[in-house]
Amino acid sequence: MKKQCILRMAAGLAGLLLLLAAGGYLFRNALLNHVAGQRLDAAGQRYGLDIRYRHLTLEGFNTVALEGLSVVPHGRDTLLTLGSLQVKLSLWKLLQGDVRVRHLQLDSLDVRFVKRGAEANYDFLFLPSPASGASAPSAGEANYTLRTNELLDLAFGLLPGNGTLTRLDITERKDDNYVSLRIPRFDIRDHRFQTDIVADEDHHTQHWQAEGEINPSGRRLSATLHAPHITLPYLKRRLGAEVSFDSLTCSFEQQRLGRELTRLIGQTEVNGLKVYHRRLSSEQVNLDHGRMEFHLNIAPASIELDSTSLVRFNRLDFHPYLKVGRHDGYWHLTAATDKPWFPAQDLFASLPRGLFDNLEGIRVGGQLSYHFLLDVDFARLDSLKLESELKGKNVRIESYGHTNLSKMAAEFEYTAYEDGRPVRTFAVGPSWNHFTPLGQIPLVLQTAVLQSEDGGFFYHQGFLPDAMREALVQDLKVRRFARGGSTISMQLVKNVFLNRNKNIARKLEEALIVWLIERQRLTSKERMYEVYLNIAEWGPLVYGIHEAADFYFAKRPSELTLEESIYLASIIPKPKHFKNSFTPDGRLKESQEGYFRLIARRLVVKGVISEAQAEGVDIAKVVLRGPAKDAFAPTEAEPSSPTGL
Repeated sequence: MKKQCILRMAAGLAGLLLLLAAGGYLFRNALLNHVAGQRLDAAGQRYGLDIRYRHLTLEGFNTVALEGLSVVPHGRDTLLTLGSLQVKLSLWKLLQGDVRVRHLQLDSLDVRFVKRGAEANYDFLFLPSPASGASAPSAGEANYTLRTNELLDLAFGLLPGNGTLTRLDITERKDDNYVSLRIPRFDIRDHRFQTDIVADEDHHTQHWQAEGEINPSGRRLSATLHAPHITLPYLKRRLGAEVSFDSLTCSFEQQRLGRELTRLIGQTEVNGLKVYHRRLSSEQVNLDHGRMEFHLNIAPASIELDSTSLVRFNRLDFHPYLKVGRHDGYWHLTAATDKPWFPAQDLFASLPRGLFDNLEGIRVGGQLSYHFLLDVDFARLDSLKLESELKGKNVRIESYGHTNLSKMAAEFEYTAYEDGRPVRTFAVGPSWNHFTPLGQIPLVLQTAVLQSEDGGFFYHQGFLPDAMREALVQDLKVRRFARGGSTISMQLVKNVFLNRNKNIARKLEEALIVWLIERQRLTSKERMYEVYLNIAEWGPLVYGIHEAADFYFAKRPSELTLEESIYLASIIPKPKHFKNSFTPDGRLKESQEGYFRLIARRLVVKGVISEAQAEGVDIAKVVLRGPAKDAFAPTEAEPSSPTGL
């Protein structure tokens, strides 16, 4: 009897569940539209949007169909319209609370980002998210593993393994300029896709092809974009950059290694890359072939590019290491690479064309190796480590390329620049009447300049790693480029061989040319210093020690006094601002006395002057007698002080 009662109760419960299920099935569309209406109304009120659709239905238990969707920001241009969408979900995953798209059918999607003046129809995207009960985690509490897994779960869940998308149009318009990407048909079959893309920027049309793989179950994505010549739109208008290539391939696979570590393994490859941006180089940069194979380890508090990763461009390859982490609110950056011995020509033959103009075409024998380490703990900047060393074995220059790197060894023609424009051209040698041989320049002046600019010039090989490290520490502390750490060798190469355009390429080319000149002894140290003192800028359009001695003191270089020599050494860093060292009546400011005492003590240590001479240094002995004194002469608006009172 008891058993029969239990059976009747079970049957009744089962019947009730079936009835509820049947009711839910029968009223599923009403329920779906009710829930969707609430969500869309809330979003519309929150972001100022008018969101409408014509039909929304649930076909069966796992297929959602949507027709006639539109999104219009209040008082702005229409942002989005959609003809129809049919999404088939994985029912089993859906019951587990996991959205997985199995099949997607989409037609007539039109997305338009429009900005007119200061107003855009996508401004709402930058509104802060609604406040939640839980406080947002601080930057120091960020869990990169969790965030990466959540993002990839969402992406792989929404990407279908099969589907067809037709008539996709995405447009960005700002005033009279526009960029549009049109995809007539995008087919996905068994995780493989292919499509044609029509790119149009201000009536300049390009036709691209793309294909690849979308594999959510295998956690893999790959895509290749190619055409005879692809120019990326928008970048020139927005960033002033021009980027083009023949083909670009990107792919990656996710590996979950427990709760605390996610690894991304993949590669990116580009052919026929051409890049132009004035801060990169004054010329277009050409890279025939580049490839990167990466192993990216994402931990809760750090992201690491493993040293098993490979970077290859043209004939050169190396294994970089990079780790970025955050602890107690401070970043910690480590970057390193070690390239064992390899043919020297591989380096110079692999330099992107247009990036290193002076080195194009150079042929070099022998072998090179390279070591680099940068470790920056932003909580303790003084602990910064910087190591950069390029070694050579039997390196020899077999032939020069565009530029004769040994030209400083003999008389050559030098051009001075102001704001990137040539202002003076003269020969650095006996044929120039203002040229002063090193032997005719007072030893006091020579040593004062060295102690001010580069005390180890005659002993180092072009670089001072400690000075560069200290300059980087200072720059990071003040968050701007306050110190450069350049040696006289580096200043010479910059002025003699390179243009005055400040960009990344110039610094890299400068380092390579300095290394070659110093290691190959293409110009002696004495001649390099002689050139430096004859081309250095000492004032407005004042070049070389001959013009400097005349401009300030109406003297020949050999007639300069101790104080005058120290003064000339002091203004090399900022020659155009020499007036800042003086009071309005043309006397050196008292603040200069500390510098004069410092250089004088160094001259004593070097044995150039005596203790008595150092003690007798007097800034009042610096009296302007040349054309420089006219900078302090009173104008008609500022008459001289009355006399006889």
